[in-house]
Amino acid sequence: MASERLKELLNRAIAREIQVAIQYMWQHVRATGIESLEAVDRLRTIAIQEMAHAEEIAERLDYLGGVPTTQPAPITVGESLDEMIRNDIAAEEEAISLYREIIRLAMEEGDYTTEQLFKRILQDEEAHHDEFLKMAGR
Repeated sequence: MASERLKELLNRAIAREIQVAIQYMWQHVRATGIESLEAVDRLRTIAIQEMAHAEEIAERLDYLGGVPTTQPAPITVGESLDEMIRNDIAAEEEAISLYREIIRLAMEEGDYTTEQLFKRILQDEEAHHDEFLKMAGR
């Protein structure tokens, strides 16, 4: 079965997925101004995708004999849309780094299912990162 290190990383992934699901949903609610009109719909959609990721990872961790966390990583909503998007870019960069580490470790352990799960989720996170970069004008 999975190493304790891999189980720990999966719980970190769950915590950050819960974090961003809450963070993006709250930003969806709190963003104001004409420039936020397009962003709020995307924030809501991405928040829902992130919660689905949390569920998938929790199911995998449970299967591997771990206990999924219910605690989110620290949530940073931000005051302005610009600050919100900067926070979101940073959150996605953290996810990308963590998920690459999980993929590498899963490959080393021969855990092909976890590897494939995180390769798919990584594609979503990179797409979210790209979308937030575009929102920020980068």
